[in-house]
Amino acid sequence: MATCFSFTATRDRCNHLYFSAAGLRSVTVNLSGDTTVRCWVPSRPSPAKPKLLLIHGFGANATWQWTPHIRPLLRAGFDLYVPDLLFFGGSFTSLPARSDSFQAETLMSFMESIGVERFGLVGVSYGGFVGYRMAAMYPEAVERLVLCCTGVCLEERDLEEGLFVVRDVNEAASILLPQTPDRLRRLVSLSFVKPPPAIPSWFLADYIHVMCTDYLQEKTELIHELIKHRRVSDLPKINQPTLIVWGEQDQIFPLELGYRLKRHLGENSQLVIIKEAGHAVNLEKAREFYKHIIAFMLDSSSKSKSKSKATMWHRISSSFRSLSLKNFAPNHPLLSGEKTAKDDSLNPFAS
Repeated sequence: MATCFSFTATRDRCNHLYFSAAGLRSVTVNLSGDTTVRCWVPSRPSPAKPKLLLIHGFGANATWQWTPHIRPLLRAGFDLYVPDLLFFGGSFTSLPARSDSFQAETLMSFMESIGVERFGLVGVSYGGFVGYRMAAMYPEAVERLVLCCTGVCLEERDLEEGLFVVRDVNEAASILLPQTPDRLRRLVSLSFVKPPPAIPSWFLADYIHVMCTDYLQEKTELIHELIKHRRVSDLPKINQPTLIVWGEQDQIFPLELGYRLKRHLGENSQLVIIKEAGHAVNLEKAREFYKHIIAFMLDSSSKSKSKSKATMWHRISSSFRSLSLKNFAPNHPLLSGEKTAKDDSLNPFAS
């Protein structure tokens, strides 16, 4: 029997091979029997390397959103952890919870299960909602974070007031979870400043069949839970250093939300606006995006190492200052204060 070729399924397999060739391996951990998390982890983790957790957004799964960044981040010296969020890729739960807080709790449980206690974090779009919650709930674990086009400061009333291109949650879900080629074209046009000029309907239908049909109801519930009764006044303030990255022409989460987040976090944050980029800035301007990640995260590592070295040197020098040469040779005449004939002969000012 002849089988139909699927470009999307083939691309998905190629992404997996790429991750494996880069030195990552896929692990699946069952948490408490109700929840399963799949994550790409280092094949040979190094205690000396900084740990970096990469959290994808609503598009496809972890490998589709992070493939352009894996090798540059590995070359920069990070140990990478790249999970599928619940109901994406290989992660699933039978529990009814749908909040970003539950996603955050699940990822933290996974990181603890593999022995990673402290890490930096990068979250894209919905992944940034989850990352923000992780930073708020586990400040001792999340050292600093990058939030890319993450509308955590949106309010439910923004839909009615016209901040977004959609007017209600159901319309948002129909675009973020496209089920027809026309809906997927709409999503692409909203995500990229320069979308592909012509995408065949057969390709879009293939992508939808492979990537957009599993857990459709659960993903719809994630969107509703994310927006329902949301107010900035209820958003906890995090204290970790935070880099906010935004595409200047983002139509999914307008730049206004980036300014709101910067005001909410204050001096602990910095906002970088990438020109000629939309919501999919991590893909549209991948090189610029990962350069900002590396500079921000390694700046932290460098300061931490410098502080550690300075602290060590301070302790050593303090220890030496607390000692005098008399401690080493208390009976030596030159240190005891006693004069000898040789002393005077070598001192031209002796009388």
